[in-house]
Amino acid sequence: MALFHVRMDVDIPRDLDPEVRAETIAREKAYSQDLQRQGKWREIWRIVGKYSNISIFDVDSADELHEILWNLPLFPYMDIEVTPLTKHGSDIK
Repeated sequence: MALFHVRMDVDIPRDLDPEVRAETIAREKAYSQDLQRQGKWREIWRIVGKYSNISIFDVDSADELHEILWNLPLFPYMDIEVTPLTKHGSDIK
């Protein structure tokens, strides 16, 4: 298990064909929900007022996360920041 905090900021070009936009967003939603069902995409939080999210991924490795992110249908329109996480010494769990 490897946990990662991932911030995704989306910037879809305004001149992108509306049908392509809608289809891409639908594929993104289906892909992300499948990963959530698998337990790999553990949390997803909207950043208020932005087309952005903060997510927590629980994957086997950084390589697996890399593959997941590169396969996001919206990946070409994203700025992504990844932070690896580890248990804090003061955590009582």
